[in-house]
Amino acid sequence: MSRTPKAIVRPLRRAGRLWLAGPGAVAEIGGGHHEGRDDLAAYRGKRVLVTGADGFIGSHLVEALVAEGAEVTALALYNAFGSQGWLDTVDDEVHEAVTIERGDVRDAGFMARLVEGHETVFHLAALIAIPYSYAAPQSYVDVNVTGTLNVLEAARRAGVGRVIHTSTSEVYGTALRTPIGEDHPLQGQSPYAASKIGADKMAEAFARSFDLPVVVLRPFNTFGPRQSERAVIPTVIRQALDPSCPAIRVGDLTPRRDFNYVGDTVDAFLKAGSASTLEYGVAYNSGSGRTVAIGEVVETVVAATGCNKPIESEAARFRPEKSEVRELLADAGRFSAATGWRPQVGLAEGIERTVEWWRSRVTSGAIRRDAGYLT
Repeated sequence: MSRTPKAIVRPLRRAGRLWLAGPGAVAEIGGGHHEGRDDLAAYRGKRVLVTGADGFIGSHLVEALVAEGAEVTALALYNAFGSQGWLDTVDDEVHEAVTIERGDVRDAGFMARLVEGHETVFHLAALIAIPYSYAAPQSYVDVNVTGTLNVLEAARRAGVGRVIHTSTSEVYGTALRTPIGEDHPLQGQSPYAASKIGADKMAEAFARSFDLPVVVLRPFNTFGPRQSERAVIPTVIRQALDPSCPAIRVGDLTPRRDFNYVGDTVDAFLKAGSASTLEYGVAYNSGSGRTVAIGEVVETVVAATGCNKPIESEAARFRPEKSEVRELLADAGRFSAATGWRPQVGLAEGIERTVEWWRSRVTSGAIRRDAGYLT
């Protein structure tokens, strides 16, 4: 695969946040905690691969890695439409600084060729929509388990210095005790959760069997700009702002979640990829240690948008009774102690930032034509 020199993007720091300096503009990246970091040069000049770079968290991570001076290869899922997902929306300076490859983690041969020559691999590619996993569970095994196997095997053969595998708090299911530490039992309460448990165990197996340096990061409920409407916060915001939506239709308002702004989650990934104090093959939670009911989230969105639309419960948005996860509350003490990471952006501030992003999308017409429920 040919690689050509890319434009240089200068990382700047203002008020403890990363910024990118480009012609005529300065753009904020992420928005989490960077102050006092001892790993500012950890990625400078390092060849880094991000799978799932076209997705929500992946595209933000690409921006942050570019700002840190990394030489980034971004894997976007191949399609016939020429789309690079959310990478199509990043600033020109970031886009020019990144080598974008199109492919599929399900193709072992492709992944073996792609991983070669990279020092660090951030593996974020996954099927993530829980409702769709009820309809197409086989596809979740193919992408999340087999795809992860292909990434791990390619990294093993290429001698990659570190793999950061993305887990999810959904692997815990409904909490048997709170806060949830990494020793909490794993419960496959949806096909999606079961597939991620399988992927996590594959990462553990490669660390144990082949000494592969793989860190398992387990984020809790990330939200922010670019998140799909399959998730509760963006779907509520879109309905609140979109004049074509007469009401805000939601599912169960009682489950509680540990929500984290995307900038903070990206910071957790940066720490997971650079900290020398982490163990391989074991999971690390990243979360705020605070929960909020979905109903309270809706109220926060309503306040941030100034919306006065009625709120209606819609049966199609409910999970199956035995599959609903009632509460997720992170104990991220091990990860914080090992890396110094801690979230900085509160729920209200994060929602305000996300609302502003959605306002620009709605105003410009850059939203789905269908305002109905998205699985």
